[in-house]
Amino acid sequence: MDSLSDSTEPTHARGALEHVRLLALSGATAIAFSSTLVALSRASPSTAAIFRCAYALPPLAYLAYREDRRHGRRTLIERRAALLSGVFFAADLVLWHTSIEDVGAGLATVLANGQVVLLPLLAWGLRSEFPGRRLIAAIPVAALGVLLISGVVGHHAYGRNPTAGALYGVGAGVAYAAFLFLLREGGTDLRRTAGQLFDSTLVATVVAAAIGVVIGDASFVPTWPGAGWLIVLAFTSQVIGWLLIARSLPRAPAALVAVLLTFQPLGSVAIAAVVLGEAPSMLQLVGVAVVVAALLAATLGRGAPSPPTAPACAGSERP
Repeated sequence: MDSLSDSTEPTHARGALEHVRLLALSGATAIAFSSTLVALSRASPSTAAIFRCAYALPPLAYLAYREDRRHGRRTLIERRAALLSGVFFAADLVLWHTSIEDVGAGLATVLANGQVVLLPLLAWGLRSEFPGRRLIAAIPVAALGVLLISGVVGHHAYGRNPTAGALYGVGAGVAYAAFLFLLREGGTDLRRTAGQLFDSTLVATVVAAAIGVVIGDASFVPTWPGAGWLIVLAFTSQVIGWLLIARSLPRAPAALVAVLLTFQPLGSVAIAAVVLGEAPSMLQLVGVAVVVAALLAATLGRGAPSPPTAPACAGSERP
């Protein structure tokens, strides 16, 4: 019996990790459309952040309510990490949307994905979660690809103000990493994905509105057709995409999720090129190839690290 258990457990663990990879990649694909939809809405950075979150609240509230009916209400202590993550999510969105205006939808998304490096480092520094040698090796390679795609290296960078766009994008990446880390920390009860995401999105709506008032670019009256694009964004990215990602975050090492989410900027560059006519340079396309190579090296084959074990809680689902 022991030998049978020993032989089947690794297979089960690999199957669980493959499922997590699929969740993260599906979520990254869904949110890859975000920057293009923001650009199509022509809303100011804060306005886009406010409404993409606000429009997502009703379906997330319904799903969170169903979770509470099934598993009981959460305490404030259980919700605090997700609530705090919403502050960083709002900062990420406003900075990222500003970067979109300056450097374009595709490249702004790439710049904001500095989380590829920062999220694993946060988990390593704060949780002693060693990312593993394969992923450690993939991180600088993926970061190099991100740098090439950003247009910082070489001449004729795309965008109306690439320098400012790069600065806003880097700031967005810092906030994005903190948001992902906290959302992951709050996901220890694996049954409550929607509740955690609702908390984060609710706080992000309020904080984005406050930021918009302070910087003076917020509009609280939806205008068409921009509102229509933001509704599409809310349902495809904020609800579907982030539910998939939030479900994968506590089930896998931070470094693995960070690298898998790099598919978002790759998809965003391609979508922006087709829909918005953004034209990456040859050097930027080389960067795309470098990132893809890093992703394949990090996620294919044996030797992938096992997902972290969440703290035990009554009735909690296990990966």
